[in-house]
Amino acid sequence: MRFVLRLLSCIAIALTVGFGLSYYALTDGRLFGAVTLGPWTAWPDAGSPAPNPYTRGHLTREAALQLGRSEGLQFVATTDSDNAPLKLECSYLLAGHVPVSAFWTLSAVDATWVNLAAPGTDPALRSSEIVRETDGMFRVHIGTRLLPGNWLELAGEGEFQLVLTLYDTTALSGFASSDASMPSITLEQCS
Repeated sequence: MRFVLRLLSCIAIALTVGFGLSYYALTDGRLFGAVTLGPWTAWPDAGSPAPNPYTRGHLTREAALQLGRSEGLQFVATTDSDNAPLKLECSYLLAGHVPVSAFWTLSAVDATWVNLAAPGTDPALRSSEIVRETDGMFRVHIGTRLLPGNWLELAGEGEFQLVLTLYDTTALSGFASSDASMPSITLEQCS
């Protein structure tokens, strides 16, 4: 009788661990196929002809159209640099540099990937529209309140995520990529 109970316990533990790790790999997956740089997460194998099994599972679960590896790379941030969720009731400052790329866009989406740009504004902020400092660094204010300088105006309420898409980039193309700096996301104020 003890043998049967131990066997059933081992099977239950194996199934729980197996399904739990599979669920984690497909939803978050940072330990398996994703790369995290500060608050930003990317799946560098997403556009490759033969992605690893974890990336393939993530893409199947997301059901989103991906850029090819030579076309670009998409970074997503759901939290600020202090690991607090991004909320539309607050305004944020995106500051720093992006990896070398021919062009990039910044947009804000909700959990179902609906764009949160304010009505009458562009759905994304483009790198060609950014005013930069002399060293190439930029600052972008993100939120529902007007602030001076570069600004991504949003509408709505609740949590959101930022999507930074780099086009024609070499970021994360090698294991020891030296060009892996991403802009910080700092909370400015909340209402």
